[in-house]
Amino acid sequence: MLKAGIVGLPNAGKSTLFNAVTRTHKAAVASYPFCTIEPNVGVVTVPDERLARLDQIFKTGTIIPTTIEFIDIAGLVRGASRGEGLGNQFLGHIREVDAVVHVVRCFEEDDVPHPMGALDPIRDIEVVTTELVLSDLDAVQKRIEKNHKKVKSGDKEAQAELALLERLVPHLNAGRPASTFPSHEDEARLLRLFQLLTAKPVLYAANVAEGDLATAGLNPLVQQVAAYVQAHHDAALLPVSAKIEAELADLSPAEAREFLKDLGVEDSGGSALIRATYALLGLITFFTHNDKEVRAWTVRQGTKAPQAAGVIHTDFEKGFIKAEVIAHDELVKLGSVHHAREVGHYRLEGRDYAIRDGDVALFRFNV
Repeated sequence: MLKAGIVGLPNAGKSTLFNAVTRTHKAAVASYPFCTIEPNVGVVTVPDERLARLDQIFKTGTIIPTTIEFIDIAGLVRGASRGEGLGNQFLGHIREVDAVVHVVRCFEEDDVPHPMGALDPIRDIEVVTTELVLSDLDAVQKRIEKNHKKVKSGDKEAQAELALLERLVPHLNAGRPASTFPSHEDEARLLRLFQLLTAKPVLYAANVAEGDLATAGLNPLVQQVAAYVQAHHDAALLPVSAKIEAELADLSPAEAREFLKDLGVEDSGGSALIRATYALLGLITFFTHNDKEVRAWTVRQGTKAPQAAGVIHTDFEKGFIKAEVIAHDELVKLGSVHHAREVGHYRLEGRDYAIRDGDVALFRFNV
């Protein structure tokens, strides 16, 4: 299962947001640094209204959504790359995740003091980024030393890697994340092997006060953060209110809708965050059905049909013959499998077919 780590400075609202998104109270919440020490882990379902629409057609009564794992990681402070605070633990845990949700504080609250004094979200982003970049620089320097020894023995792969690493050093020294380093396809493949912290995809969550969520787009702090992360990190921003999400987590769906309506908000920021994180990882969803259930499955964009079948069962990939496929929207519009087949909207696809988001698939195989 793919993992997303929730990071940020202490008192940014990370643990509150984690509890809300996972609909648990696993993470302790308090107004002092390092309330979270050991990471909290929660598996969440990816909201997808298409499942319910498909079940209206197949009438199984059971729908199984796809999932993603969220990890609430200890708050980071300046000097983490040198072991300050819980720095070594923080960096170790972030190394294990596939994507990062960086919670940035954009709210004032007297009862929740900012660990660095005055509220300044751009400074907060730079503190976290600097520590991750410094950790990456250390890893790159060690790798350079290792490759120098290999190059002396005539290792051509080491030569190519060394050339890339030496180009990467000034980029990191300028405080820029590895994710913005210009590289061609072969270099990008090598970069992934380095497992650098700043190469991971990042979604910035601007945590606003409860009363600011409906107009978050007009909030000057949110606007500053949006412009900054786009310019310096080539990353997306999503306004959320961790406090609101925590309140929603304890309400029924009907109560939650009414609560959001009173606030002038249509959708839960938590749901939007889950979907945005899913997209950040380059994931798409396809669906299967049988007499018992309608189910969502996760694959990376561009996954071929046999490999998608293998997500369900390895035998499906080994014995793959064809995939019988129809787009979710087409099937819903036509109203039934029988009608869809009658009018020829079900397609038979072979090994080279790349599964698309929303495909409803039946895999033919033989083992």
